[in-house]
Amino acid sequence: MKRKLFSISLIISYFIIFLVSISDYPLRSPSSTNIHPNARWQQNDITVAGGNRQGNGINQLSDPLGLYVDDDQSVYVADQSNHRIVEWKWGATSGQVVAGGNGQGSGAHQLYNPTDVIVDKERDSLIICDYSNRRVVRWPRRNGTSGETIISNIGCRGLTMDENGSLYVTDFGKHEVRQYRRGESQGTVVAGGNGSGNRLDQLSGPRYVFVDRDHSVYVSDCGSDRVMKWVKGAKQGIAVAGGQGQGNGLTQLYCPQGVVVDQLGTVYVTDQGNA
Repeated sequence: MKRKLFSISLIISYFIIFLVSISDYPLRSPSSTNIHPNARWQQNDITVAGGNRQGNGINQLSDPLGLYVDDDQSVYVADQSNHRIVEWKWGATSGQVVAGGNGQGSGAHQLYNPTDVIVDKERDSLIICDYSNRRVVRWPRRNGTSGETIISNIGCRGLTMDENGSLYVTDFGKHEVRQYRRGESQGTVVAGGNGSGNRLDQLSGPRYVFVDRDHSVYVSDCGSDRVMKWVKGAKQGIAVAGGQGQGNGLTQLYCPQGVVVDQLGTVYVTDQGNA
């Protein structure tokens, strides 16, 4: 697998790399952040997890990818190359393994290159993209020793959940985003699904996903160097960031990754290739 290169430490500005203003007012969801309209951004990063070189120690991370910030500022990190999910309390100098951490593998107690994680508060559980096992798993949030596969045969890279408990999952290999209502195992395509490409009805290697209050879907479309917005029920999307070819210009992106949208409709996206 071609590994994505990210910083070994996670920082407050992890998602806040590139901004584009749009007109919707998204809902706070598992992948979102409520940002005060008068917020002023610090120029210096604050390390909140890792930062002690690459490794498998409890104070280390190895190729961290998706993260979730809880209401108490605890950070849950998909620690990809350590095949685990680690929770870091605010101000802590080390983390706590809350899923996986039993070596690379496909057992119910294992993960294999996890790429994203969210918290399902209603069921007090973690939902994890277990990428190299081609599955999405649910893991007890407290003292869990094994997980339950809830979606199989999917190249999950990113996921989020709306206020109704519907799960939205990017499928990297099928170039689509699917919505799974509670209890569903097949899901419905809500973005892409027309093969790999850069047309408005296509995605190319989608990574992460965000859903707003109107159930519009925002996708970091890495292979086409853009962020796409798909309105509920639409047959094609709208490029809301990038889409001007790969590059480092202010109108361009280079394999975007994490994406969130604040309550004012501003898109925040990690511009990985221009790091």
